[in-house]
Amino acid sequence: MPLPQLFAAWRQALRAGYSLQALRGDLSAGLTVGIIAIPLAMALAIAVGVAPQHGLYTVLIAAPLIALTGGSRFNISGPTAAFVVILLPITQQYGLGGLLLCTLLAGLILIALGLGRAGKLIEFVPYPVTLGFTAGIGIVIAVLQIKDLLGLHLAGAPQHVVEHLQLIGQALPDFHPGDVLIASASLATLLLWPKLVPKVPGHLVALAVGALLALLLEWLGLPVATLGERFSYAVDGVSYPGIPPFLPDFAWPWQLPGPDGQPLVLSFELIRQLLAPAFAIAMLGAIESLLCAVVADGMTGSKHDPNAELIGQGLGNLVAPLFGGITATAAIARSAANVRAGAFSPLAAIIHAGVVLLAMLFLAPLFSYLPMSALAALLLVVAWNMSEPGHVLHTLRIAPRSDVLVLLTCLLLTVLFDMVLAVGVGLLLATGIFIKRMSELTDTTALPRSQLQLLGELPEQVLAYSIRGPLFFGAAEKALSVLRRFNPEVRVVIVEMSAVPLLDMTGLAALENVLHDYRKHGIGLVLAGVSPRLRLKLRRAGVHLENGRLAYTRTLPQARAKALSWLEQAPTL
Repeated sequence: MPLPQLFAAWRQALRAGYSLQALRGDLSAGLTVGIIAIPLAMALAIAVGVAPQHGLYTVLIAAPLIALTGGSRFNISGPTAAFVVILLPITQQYGLGGLLLCTLLAGLILIALGLGRAGKLIEFVPYPVTLGFTAGIGIVIAVLQIKDLLGLHLAGAPQHVVEHLQLIGQALPDFHPGDVLIASASLATLLLWPKLVPKVPGHLVALAVGALLALLLEWLGLPVATLGERFSYAVDGVSYPGIPPFLPDFAWPWQLPGPDGQPLVLSFELIRQLLAPAFAIAMLGAIESLLCAVVADGMTGSKHDPNAELIGQGLGNLVAPLFGGITATAAIARSAANVRAGAFSPLAAIIHAGVVLLAMLFLAPLFSYLPMSALAALLLVVAWNMSEPGHVLHTLRIAPRSDVLVLLTCLLLTVLFDMVLAVGVGLLLATGIFIKRMSELTDTTALPRSQLQLLGELPEQVLAYSIRGPLFFGAAEKALSVLRRFNPEVRVVIVEMSAVPLLDMTGLAALENVLHDYRKHGIGLVLAGVSPRLRLKLRRAGVHLENGRLAYTRTLPQARAKALSWLEQAPTL
């Protein structure tokens, strides 16, 4: 099996013909998406419980590495809202070091998936499952922003949404009017600016409005929570507000603080505990990245390499944690903005990381003045767009009831428990419904009139049936049980099987049981129209030809002749 090719996206871009116009498109797109990524990266890092610079580190390290080695020309990778519900509990339980170690393990899993050519398997995740947990994630993210939107101080660290809402209710009387005012102004800007000036990203405008309003309120004596008050960094023992204006250092994740502030102790037990969330991160990252690549393909007419994209995402998540970066995956909104801004190749993603680098090096002191409520407003809009309430309601109206059940189950489990449980239960539920639907497609009936004409007039001792649909574990017993219901005087049964595309081990076992019963009662079985592939499978399973007991024929007339010849031989058999 050939291995997926690295640099697949670059190969696609070069084959498409790179030109000066393509370079201008990449420069424009990289600048646009870089501006969008700066506040989002910081806000999403805060949302998962770490300092904002770790979101910027993710863009600096993971985004260009994934663009270099991945399989999509247009994907823009970095921190995304989808991971908040998975990463926040990891941070709370294992600290920054545990989060980065878990990300590193997820990177290894993604590389293994890519090398194993599992890119196509992601297509088998049912749409109601994806839509359900995505909408649920959006609701959870929105709930998590209420604290900063209102300037509340919660009594404790809630572990789930219900507890979070309870603590918010308790703290609600102590809300801060300044934070609420800034959040309202930022939200209004985020909603109205795209309609007024669509070519200029509204994210920075909303944050600028929030920061200016915060300075005004501070001057008027109304306190406002800012990024500089919440986060700080130390150089030579001196603490500074905000984020550091320099590049991250290399450090093994287990050398970084755990939940108690002390460095983690790397052990087999720690890795064992982190494997389950790492697998969840890898699966969500794979789904998100490949969905993003499909969206980009639809917008551009290109075609991504799913296995190369998984390897690229794995390499990005393997290396980024070594420099303080959190989990990265392709972001659908940023990738769509990348395409609309004129991107042609992965160079746009690299330029977007360069824009973030320049902002971090030269504008870091200004970030300290960003109000936390403005960042929360930004994430609230992201959560709204991610949950797609209009699309969810439309799906609930038009989808079959079974798909509605899957969607609502995934949504509720994501909100009330966690995404891992939601996806697991959703997949099991969707699989059960699929098996039921497939089993309903398989039946055994008397031959239709058109086929009966091929058999001509049959004696009473011969019956003819037709099996249509796959004989698998969900349908075999039901379908083959019909072959046992007939008059005891019957001596030969003809079964037409040209419409059976699949026969699994359960189907084989059920067919062998029918043969066993027929032998005991002296009944012969003629299988007509069996495909060569299924015939080979039957022979390998030990279901061999036996005169007067079992025969294969290509056509129904041949089956009739065989049945009549057995009836003539019956006294001597």
